[in-house]
Amino acid sequence: MSPSAGGLVVFLLSVQVIQSQDGWRVNYDQTDICAAKGSTVEISCDITHPYGIYYSDIKDRFWLTKEKYGEPVDLRTDSEYSGRVTYAYSSDWKSCYLTITDVRESDSAKYKLRFMTNRPRKKYTGSPGVTLSVTGFQVQVRRSDSTWLELTCHSSCVLSDRAEYVWSKNGENIKRGSSLSVSSGSTDRYYCYLRGSYSQRSPAVYGPQRPSVSVSPSAGMLEGDSVTLTCSADANPAVSYTWYKEDGTSDPRLLSEEPQLVFSSIQSSDSGNYSCTAENQLGRKTSDFISINVKYGPQRPSVSVSPIAEMLEGGSVTLTCSTDANPAASYTWYKEDRTSDPHLLSKEPQLVFSSIQSSDSGRYSCTAENQLGRKTSDFILIPVKYLPQRPSVSVSPSAEILEGDSVTLTCSTDANPAASYTWYKGDGTSDPHLFSEEPQLVFSSVQSSDSGRYFCTAENQLGRKTSDFISIDVKYGPQRPSVSVSPSAEMLEGGSVNLTCSADANPAANYTWYKEHEDSPRASGQIFTINDFTAEHSGNYYCEAQNEMGRSNSTLRLITSSGASPWPITTAVFALTSAIFLVIIMILAVLMIRKKSPQSSRPAERLENNAQIPPAEPCYATASFSRNQEDLLLYSNVSPARPPRRKEEVEEVLYSRVNFESSGAASERRCEGAVDDSSALYSTVSKAPRE
Repeated sequence: MSPSAGGLVVFLLSVQVIQSQDGWRVNYDQTDICAAKGSTVEISCDITHPYGIYYSDIKDRFWLTKEKYGEPVDLRTDSEYSGRVTYAYSSDWKSCYLTITDVRESDSAKYKLRFMTNRPRKKYTGSPGVTLSVTGFQVQVRRSDSTWLELTCHSSCVLSDRAEYVWSKNGENIKRGSSLSVSSGSTDRYYCYLRGSYSQRSPAVYGPQRPSVSVSPSAGMLEGDSVTLTCSADANPAVSYTWYKEDGTSDPRLLSEEPQLVFSSIQSSDSGNYSCTAENQLGRKTSDFISINVKYGPQRPSVSVSPIAEMLEGGSVTLTCSTDANPAASYTWYKEDRTSDPHLLSKEPQLVFSSIQSSDSGRYSCTAENQLGRKTSDFILIPVKYLPQRPSVSVSPSAEILEGDSVTLTCSTDANPAASYTWYKGDGTSDPHLFSEEPQLVFSSVQSSDSGRYFCTAENQLGRKTSDFISIDVKYGPQRPSVSVSPSAEMLEGGSVNLTCSADANPAANYTWYKEHEDSPRASGQIFTINDFTAEHSGNYYCEAQNEMGRSNSTLRLITSSGASPWPITTAVFALTSAIFLVIIMILAVLMIRKKSPQSSRPAERLENNAQIPPAEPCYATASFSRNQEDLLLYSNVSPARPPRRKEEVEEVLYSRVNFESSGAASERRCEGAVDDSSALYSTVSKAPRE
């Protein structure tokens, strides 16, 4: 190899190797060549042919460094050498030349000549070939102290003793020699070259420029994507990289010491500002921040309530929905409706009640939504505190209430906190009677005495309300009727008698009067009037009280009696009667009772016996009433003694009797033949004396 034009320097080892194949030989001038990076290299060789063969028999010569699919690759067809390789031959075809311009470190290889012959038709490769080592001048950097660096120019090729280095700073020569001292942190560019060969200068050494950061993919980043950040800086020697994430509260946080920061599955928490630093022996630079904006759907929203104390009706209450989302979420408020889909209330982050009402109590939720997803919060309960509303009262059963039924009154109201209940019975004219302190007032077997007007109160710590009255009307059948006779004094034959029947019943009873042994009623109505009273009216009467719930009756016996005075005798008359006369009458009455005691007391026999009583003897009647009324004593008229009548003129004496339900026995002396019955009412009806 020889120096090419332009003063390029190539260092050769003068060793000759000869390879013989069937008399063919390739002689390489040098087998090892050291060339500076960027220089031009020329490799040469000679071919020796066997006896009787001429150089004109050599066909197709080329240089190679590698094979492909088992076949040598011509350097002229190799893309790595495109435009940089030239073949040349001597005029006698004996010598071959390979020229490579602008050699690169990648050109370092073993180069061989390949040729073919016509006689014989064969292919030959000259071995072992020429080894080319491409190396440039390199600047080695060594820190001498904290502020100074020492630069040394170095080459792996052997230089002659006369070789001299030149140092250049930013393109200007500043010093000759193999080393140079510079300050640390310098941003200037330094390189060296061999004097006289400027084109073969060393690569410049310099501190890093401001690094640039690239993001892949460059489009929007979605949560879960794979994202790579790449930091690059122009510097020599090569720099080391460090990645940081900005933290607004402290120094940036170190993440990686690689040129690439890789997120295999990026998360929302990875959003933020990132920077990288590039550093070598000559200096350190930091990139601008790059913002990583990871797009993601909303997280589950959280709901806050203000104020957090208890909420009173009429107060101001604000519900706030918040979530983490990118891009920002839109919000929607709903109120739960158990009977249908939730009711939409608002599309703002805040739901504001300027004056909250009891109807606003309930369960609320909000949704947060963007183009990447939708999330719904948990329900939050809003318990508005308010005083009771006017209670409502319900009755069960709602149909008519019969005595003995089970009846429940229920008091209910809307209140928060829950109300306590109290039941009262009263008509509003006096203090009501407290019945119960439960929401329900239960009558397991309701009685007629339970009829009345009821109301309830509902109370909590915020107030008290009272219901309207509700009337309980217990339906029941008639009780045993009570019967009274009017007039209660002596009744004259031909006079008028009023029988009155009354019974406790709901609804009010209808009354019917019957005479014993008669199918048809004598009268209807509460009062039965007998005009022109005669002995034919004697007998047992009863009244029947009836409503749709039942019926009940009471019996009255009416008896006609003779010897009655035509005028009424008052208490004053009896007071004037002679004491002796009264004693005689009492004695006679006792004698008569003893005499008649074995005889039958049936009404017919009483009638006969009564006829034998002397007309002058007086007769008494007693009336007893039920329901704890004091016994009423009715006395018959005392008639004066009269001459005995003929048998056919004897007048019949009739008694009236009313049976009542009595609470106590009343035993009084009665006329001879009378029955001692405390529930009987007797009256005497006297005929006027016959003329």
